[in-house]
Amino acid sequence: MSQDTFHGWSVAAKDKPMQWTELPLKAFDADSVELKVTHCGICGSDIHTMDSGWGPTDYPCVTGHEITGVVTRVGDNVKRFKVGDRVGVGAQSGSCLECEYCKSNQEQLCSKMVGTYNGRWPNNDQSFGGYADKWRGHQHFCFKIPDGMTNEIAATCFCAGITTYAPLKRHGVKPGCRVGVKGLGGLGHFAVMWAKAMGAEVTALSTSDRKRDDAKELGCSDYVVLTDKEGLAQRQRTFDHIIDCAYAEHNDWPALFSLMKPNGTYIVVGVPETPLNGIPAMLIAARQLTFVGSLIGSPAAIEEMLEFAEKHNVRPWINKWKMSDAPAAVKAFREGKPRYRIVLENEQ
Repeated sequence: MSQDTFHGWSVAAKDKPMQWTELPLKAFDADSVELKVTHCGICGSDIHTMDSGWGPTDYPCVTGHEITGVVTRVGDNVKRFKVGDRVGVGAQSGSCLECEYCKSNQEQLCSKMVGTYNGRWPNNDQSFGGYADKWRGHQHFCFKIPDGMTNEIAATCFCAGITTYAPLKRHGVKPGCRVGVKGLGGLGHFAVMWAKAMGAEVTALSTSDRKRDDAKELGCSDYVVLTDKEGLAQRQRTFDHIIDCAYAEHNDWPALFSLMKPNGTYIVVGVPETPLNGIPAMLIAARQLTFVGSLIGSPAAIEEMLEFAEKHNVRPWINKWKMSDAPAAVKAFREGKPRYRIVLENEQ
């Protein structure tokens, strides 16, 4: 194998099986960091992209944007990292670094954003993700893993972690706030732990009773089944924030908005493939609700999140699978089996 190629689990087209394939890495340049991948989390975004669910995918595609590994090579401009460092990479691997958003720590909003997979570098090289043995990308979007975190634990922080941490922090979750977390899964279990560590009182909002014990262990002080009309009625005007971590296309919006305090914030991070319908504009207006989305987080926010996670001992619940078993792991993910995040591990 050439030093400019890697092996990864590639999908050749929609509905085609994952295959272990040799593909080219991006051209190495002065800002490049190259990793030997040790771990990579499986994210819902991976499935949507394999399936062209969010739009046409640029096949062949190697997914995975919760990457951790060990640095094996750095470009001449790279001073923050050296060979042997443990480093992580999230859902973004590039931006222009010159626009108003890049210069204000909002690189994820750059119009020239390069996704870690299913993207194109400025030279038109294809970007590939971390279901692989190697990864290569821009130093600005690489992060040192804290000494108190293993690579397997750190991996899922780089998408699920930052996707939930960033909006909770941005919208002012703090001691005294009451936060509802809808959907106790890969995103939602992180949201519970972040909000609890920020000092909030946290309630899980779920479609069934089966995760009640997990919610309590994660830090929830209350648990509401969304089909329990009496339980919902008892909690009207309760929450300063609700973070929606499940796919929202089937939401009962009036019931959910009725749980919000006036001037509350409803945050959508679980993004479905179809438009959101039936949103009651009058209830939003009458309660003066803020209805917002959020896209991953900036490099500065990721650095802050890693420091926060280490300080407050926030650790995801993970299930490890061998990288060689990635197709079976993806099948398990599709079937809803992870509790609460699958991490692929390359065999040493």
